[in-house]
Amino acid sequence: MKVFISGGCGQVGSHVAELHLARGDEVLAVDNFETGRRLHLPEMHDKLTFVEGSIADRPLVDRLIGDFKPDVLIHTAVSYKDPEDWYNDCLVNAAGGAALIRAAMDNKVGRFIYFQTALCYGIKPQEQPITLGHPILPGDSSYSISKTPTEQYLALSGLDWVSFRLANVVGPRNVSGPLPIFYERLKADKKCFVTESRRDFVLARDLAKTVIKAADGIGSGAYHFSSGTDIAIIELYDAVVKALKLNNYPEPDVKPLGEDDVPSILLDPSRTYQDFGEVEFTPLEETVRLAVEYFDKYGVHGGYTHLKHEEKAGDKE
Repeated sequence: MKVFISGGCGQVGSHVAELHLARGDEVLAVDNFETGRRLHLPEMHDKLTFVEGSIADRPLVDRLIGDFKPDVLIHTAVSYKDPEDWYNDCLVNAAGGAALIRAAMDNKVGRFIYFQTALCYGIKPQEQPITLGHPILPGDSSYSISKTPTEQYLALSGLDWVSFRLANVVGPRNVSGPLPIFYERLKADKKCFVTESRRDFVLARDLAKTVIKAADGIGSGAYHFSSGTDIAIIELYDAVVKALKLNNYPEPDVKPLGEDDVPSILLDPSRTYQDFGEVEFTPLEETVRLAVEYFDKYGVHGGYTHLKHEEKAGDKE
């Protein structure tokens, strides 16, 4: 199989690339290193071609896909770093996604796999857990506004496509959300805070295993990738403290939810289990342990968040 992966040095893209390479597939990976790191892919591999570049560069996208002729296009690239940078988020997430879809159509790519944010349902979901029939309401999240068009263009494209609407994907290579922030601040002996929100944290490699099934032709349309269980942010914090083996428990401050934060994002995964079979989810403590081992070895790269609090989740001097 020939597989094109955008964002190939990012958390999700690199794990997917590893699994494809391990079974002998040919991989062309593209990344601009805004959040990805080259160390996440092998320096030398006879089945891997790596190109530094942006999916917002349409001539580059057209040339690479036109020359490579992939069987499957897996689109993990995303602009996320700055919630106020609407231009670049839109350029990469919306225009870049459209460029990939058009190139896939022009070159008769067999399957297109995408990753959508659960914020497409809005920051105040109308149901818990959220079903796939929930209205798409991206308008109160700048990130979701930029991410949602690609899924909608896919529905118009006539391509064979799968989109995974995601719970919080964490673990090694994690650059966003509270996990790297907690690690970095606790290592520096700085105070953290938690909110009263709840999230479903899933390991990136668990997601990658399901993506491989999708690349092999399982599924069609939109799915939720979720364990079906949400946990309090304080539980994630406690797991980081435990993994760091700190002598004393650093008590975090508990802050109320901000206006733009979501009390809970819990997705109903029943269609995923129906079509892809049961998914083995790595327990939270093991997920955090693996992440801490990675941060110990390679350091934290990122800690990005789209919350608009005066301090990012986890930050307090």
